[in-house]
Parts: sequence; C-alpha cells; structure tokens
Amino acid sequence: MKPTLQTNLYSEYPQALERAQEVQLLVLDVDGVLTDGSLFISPDGVEHLKVFDSLDGHGLKMLIASGVKVAIITGRNSLMVKMRAQALGIEFVYMGVDDKKSTYLELLQLLNFKSSECAAMGDDWPDLAVLSQVGLAAVPANAHTEVKNVAHYVCENNGGNGAVREVCDLILMAQNKYKDLLSKALQ
Repeated sequence: MKPTLQTNLYSEYPQALERAQEVQLLVLDVDGVLTDGSLFISPDGVEHLKVFDSLDGHGLKMLIASGVKVAIITGRNSLMVKMRAQALGIEFVYMGVDDKKSTYLELLQLLNFKSSECAAMGDDWPDLAVLSQVGLAAVPANAHTEVKNVAHYVCENNGGNGAVREVCDLILMAQNKYKDLLSKALQ
C-alpha cells in the first residue's frame, strides 16, 4: 500500500512517490530552494543575510535520521550556508560550484550510488544538468518554467517556504517511514 497524506498533496504526481522509494541521497541547491532566493548584499559586496525555513530544517533532520544522506551543491560561497548545514547535520557541502553536474557525479562515485537512488531540488537553469540526471527531480512552486519542465514533482510551496519539507515528507512517505515518525512525535 502506498502512503498518502490526508491532503492528497502528492496525488498529482504518483510517479514521484514511486521514484522516491529508491532515494538514498537528496541534493539541494540553496538560493531559491533552501531560501526564498533573496540576496541581501551591502554596498561593499558582502552578503549579510540568508533566511532559512525551520520546517525545511526539521524535515532534513528527520530525513538524515532515517538514513537518507543530504548534500548541498551551490554556486555561492556563504558562511551562513556552512553554519546551517552544520546545524542540520548535512555532511556534504559544496560551495562556489560552477559545474554542478561534475560535482554531483563525483559525489555519486564517492557514495557509490546510482542516479536512480538520488533526488535533487533546484529552481533555475544552473540546476538543470543535475535535475535531468536524478531519479527524482523536485522543484519549488516558484521555480523557473524550464526547470519545472524537467521535474517529476513540483512543490505547492515556494523555495525557502516549506518546499524542501514537502520533498522530505514525500521521501519519508514513499519509504514507509513517515507514519512511524509522526506516531513518535505524537507520544
């Protein structure tokens, strides 16, 4: 029996649940996925602020605790991203990456995973090369149209606003871990 949310959040994308059953690694972009994409840069060129969603963070912690590895591959260098990843227990963080596909393929080799065992979330063209390789490609609701066109799952939520949590829940449900985690939370 396939798990479902009472809200039928995933009913529009039945293939996403099927694809999520095999996921052992979730690869995330940052700006527009873990954040809403806003950049707060001072006149001296220093980035001063990134805002992360706590629902996304808890979803990632649950996913990691369930045995799914999480990686960040982003084009920007950011101390805030490093600190957030560390707080969430994200082991693989690649920043300042111009060629996300090469980094993704190196990570696959390092972890000895197949592309079918990987999910990825991105929101714009620099993410297309990775999204087109993975078993489960997910995008926030506000992703660029061309990126939505390669997605297996388009979130109801925007980046930085619960989209990552949606994908974490999707994976946990597909792998029959969601109900047990919810039961424990209710105790």
